[in-house]
Amino acid sequence: MKKHILLTILVLAALTACKQTAKVQRQSMGLVQSIMADTTGLREIAQNAGKNGAEGSITIFGEPEEVKALARRFRDVDLMDNVDGREKRDSLPDFAGEVIVGIEDKFNAPYSHFLAEGGSVDSLREVAVFGALQAWDTTRRKEAAKILIYPSSLQARYGFNDVDSLQQLAGGKCYLLSPVKILLDKAFDKGTNVVVWAPEAVKNAKVWEQAFARQNRADKSIAVYSSAPSQDIHLQLRDILRQYQVTGLPLDAIILDCYQTNIGPLESELRIIRTAATEEDAAFDKMLSAQFKFYEPADALIRTTYGILREENLFAHRIARPVVKLYEYVPELN
Repeated sequence: MKKHILLTILVLAALTACKQTAKVQRQSMGLVQSIMADTTGLREIAQNAGKNGAEGSITIFGEPEEVKALARRFRDVDLMDNVDGREKRDSLPDFAGEVIVGIEDKFNAPYSHFLAEGGSVDSLREVAVFGALQAWDTTRRKEAAKILIYPSSLQARYGFNDVDSLQQLAGGKCYLLSPVKILLDKAFDKGTNVVVWAPEAVKNAKVWEQAFARQNRADKSIAVYSSAPSQDIHLQLRDILRQYQVTGLPLDAIILDCYQTNIGPLESELRIIRTAATEEDAAFDKMLSAQFKFYEPADALIRTTYGILREENLFAHRIARPVVKLYEYVPELN
């Protein structure tokens, strides 16, 4: 896949005071207000976001490994019948005719360094906003986004709301997706007690707990754990289950906060646990509810995107295989 270079547009105007509007009820960062006051074209980019309709792209912005892994899943997935939208494979790519744009942020990755000592979460928020401008920009021979996906759960807390505020203030119409809310909704739709299996940096940032608190689910519970990445995936799963076991609660779902984890080996290990052949397996089997399920972000984002394109009549309807175009995000130094 050919790569291209994208240069960010730096905002030189002084930051203006935050304003509340009837539409945007949360405080937005100064960068958003600067873009809204800009007269050089940045505000116009935000105003036109998502207004190319079906001709736009499915754009993924973030850390390179997540962007590439998710873009390939979008290109290759076949879960649905392309004629009537039923969940039934038809040997055709679900996103046939679509352009999938991946913007790899090699300059700022890994995003965990923004949370380390000396880092700045406000800088990570700015990265998300600049990423949106690049995704919406049409001046660089790149398809503008009709759907913009931020795969990083860190940006679900640091930046996603700023992009949403910018678009609401500007009047853009691009669909914005983050895996965190989607996965919580899916898991709690079927269960009460959920574990999130997350990287250490995400766990320490309380990303999932913050999102859960905003949903006001008083009758539900969430726990976030990480495991040693050097372990075999089967051993890691057992480590997560042992950490949760001390709560004494049943478990309905595990959300995987990772795009590289193959869910197949986890389901194989689950089948072994269900045999209750050992004392520990019997205890795990008793703890896991009958409807226990694994949820992973790529599948959730793919299904949500497919639903939006179908319900809003935004499929491109080109007779072609999905095309992945990778761009490299390189901030312009001034």
